[in-house]
Amino acid sequence: MDAYICLTCGVQQGPSSEPPGECPICADPRQYLEPPGARWATMAQLREEGYRIVMRPLEPRLWGIGVEPWMGIGQRALLLQAEGGNILWDCLGFLNEAAMAQIGSLGGIRYICPSHPHFFGAMAEWAQAFGAVVLVCEADKGWVPWQSSYVRFWRDVLELGPGLRLVQCGGHFPGSAVLYWAEGAEGRGTLCTSDTIMVTRDKQHVTFMWSYPNMVPLSPKEAIRIVRRVRHLPFDRIYGGWWDRVIWRDGRRAIERSLARYVAKTLS
Repeated sequence: MDAYICLTCGVQQGPSSEPPGECPICADPRQYLEPPGARWATMAQLREEGYRIVMRPLEPRLWGIGVEPWMGIGQRALLLQAEGGNILWDCLGFLNEAAMAQIGSLGGIRYICPSHPHFFGAMAEWAQAFGAVVLVCEADKGWVPWQSSYVRFWRDVLELGPGLRLVQCGGHFPGSAVLYWAEGAEGRGTLCTSDTIMVTRDKQHVTFMWSYPNMVPLSPKEAIRIVRRVRHLPFDRIYGGWWDRVIWRDGRRAIERSLARYVAKTLS
């Protein structure tokens, strides 16, 4: 049986004899489906069609990983080379042998840490390829499409090593999380947020939404609660979930400035 991948969101479902009737991720009102409905492909089909993995160094020990041509919602994952074992922050819905070889040469992957269900990708297949453990926030347990033996659940805060921490923030999804890396940004600290805390197009602000494609905002109370979860962390840089969504300097002030603007505009 094949494990079909939704071409709209890039999330792979469990093995089945034929494509699923619908994608649970895209059927949820936080996501969307284009007419005529769900479209599916197998990993083998994507490889035959010429999809490939692209890796770019972003800073020492940190690599961006994307898929070309555009797939899913265009997300980009991050590979962090950590002393205790490499961390893949977020996951993609595609993987090929060339990427396996390149990532293997960098030390492989110990942990796969998706920020939330939209970025689950083909996490079970990635885990199998590298012998990695998938760490999913327990609050999003019901969204895991392929209950493989590689999946482990966590809640609240999980220490992955010295200066490496997963923090549950909620908001977009109950288990939406961020990854904190103390040694990032030349020692000033890095926060990997995906769209738990979305870096906006001006790269000077962030925002907080329940649904981004359908433009449903969170309440001011929820936005304040999210910021409180990261306020104590010393960081300067913020990596969003896409190639161009990075705040390179003054990330802490960007979040505080953005929160004040968000609360003021949603209450006005």
